[in-house]
Amino acid sequence: MSSQVDPGTPTRTDTAPALDISPGRWINNWAPEDPHFWHTVGQGTAGRNLKWSIFAEFLGFSIWQLFAIVVIYLPAAGFSYSTSQLFWLISMPSLVGATLRIPYTFMVARFGGRNWTIVSTLLLLIPAVGLSFALANTNTPFAVMLLLAALTGFGGGNFASSMANITHFYPAAQKGWALGLNAAGGNLGAAVAQLLVPIAITIFAAGSLQLPLAGIIWIPLILISAVGAWRCMHNLTSAKSDVRGAIACLKEKHLWIIACLYVGTFGSFIGFAAVFPKLIVDTFPAYSHLPLGTATITLAFLGPLVGSLARPYGGKLADRMGGARITVIALAAMALITALVVLTLPLANFWLFLLLFLLLFATTGIGNGSTYRMIPAVFALGVGSEGAQASRKAAAALGLISAIGAYGGFLIPQALGLSMSGAGSYTPAFIVFIGAYLGLMLLTWYNYARRGTLFAQQGV
Repeated sequence: MSSQVDPGTPTRTDTAPALDISPGRWINNWAPEDPHFWHTVGQGTAGRNLKWSIFAEFLGFSIWQLFAIVVIYLPAAGFSYSTSQLFWLISMPSLVGATLRIPYTFMVARFGGRNWTIVSTLLLLIPAVGLSFALANTNTPFAVMLLLAALTGFGGGNFASSMANITHFYPAAQKGWALGLNAAGGNLGAAVAQLLVPIAITIFAAGSLQLPLAGIIWIPLILISAVGAWRCMHNLTSAKSDVRGAIACLKEKHLWIIACLYVGTFGSFIGFAAVFPKLIVDTFPAYSHLPLGTATITLAFLGPLVGSLARPYGGKLADRMGGARITVIALAAMALITALVVLTLPLANFWLFLLLFLLLFATTGIGNGSTYRMIPAVFALGVGSEGAQASRKAAAALGLISAIGAYGGFLIPQALGLSMSGAGSYTPAFIVFIGAYLGLMLLTWYNYARRGTLFAQQGV
């Protein structure tokens, strides 16, 4: 009996493609949009690169946010810095990190994603090692400590290069999922740093804080990350930077409008994450004198944790209801919650204060996701370009807006520091934030959610 092949059964005679890898782990034939390539060798390779990218970015955020928690312990350890100086230590990492995001965006195409991940991860050793020495000596000059705070900005820059790298590995249909995981994994680093550092510096204390451990505990993890990137990640010859597209983006008004929105959403997240432990200690000083198990040590990390976990939901809600609409709602909620913080401060109720701030962090996370989702949609409709040119500008805008938005991490602590130094209270700064959120809400509505506009009609 002769065997016959059912004509309705698909057959595949081609074999699985092989990766064309040159020395230095450069892949020359990366084709994620080819379904056969993706399902045979592409998906697994991209997944390995994503895992190590998440780990490296997680450590970047952890180092970036070190001073947020270290500053709390400096006065008790014997460092005689003024209130203004302490807020400079909190805000300087965001200033440097935001600035570094711009050049870091183009490093992947210049040096390769694997190579730059190794380099950018090893750069984190400089602030980690330097901080371990500086914290061992209470006579460390403020200028030296400020320099180290600036160097932790290396971790903030990692976000831009990490996102630029991963976007090249995935097909268009899966970029959002991969970039969302990458961003969330990085943002969680801020929460973990605020959880682990207090435990590390107090659990081994024998009558005194072991502040140098704040830097030491990250050194082995940084080395593991660098070795993992060296052994498991790849460079892509197809990864190209678009400097011309970035320059063209700077002429687009929508870049600056959405950048302002991102300052209000992501900038508020990273700014409040950096200053939240100090806000708790200053507002409820009794908690700063309690042993391990205090609100500062066990609960401050919940703020950035909630904000990080809420971010993907902002993207999902934006997919369903439109990014502009969700951003308007998020900014309105941020203004309302901040107003409630101001009104309830005289009650001196810690648990109410914590609850309101966790709600504020959640709304910043939702606003992060919805605003980020708006970028490609707005640039596809509103930049006077079509097809590949609009896509090119949108890709460049993602990097630039993430960089500009991070400056909010500098502005929030500085505003709070000036408020405390000038008025002896954080209330004036919170009132300014309320006005800013309402202004950004109106800006979003007028440009993107107002009935009759092209963006509202297209559900941006």
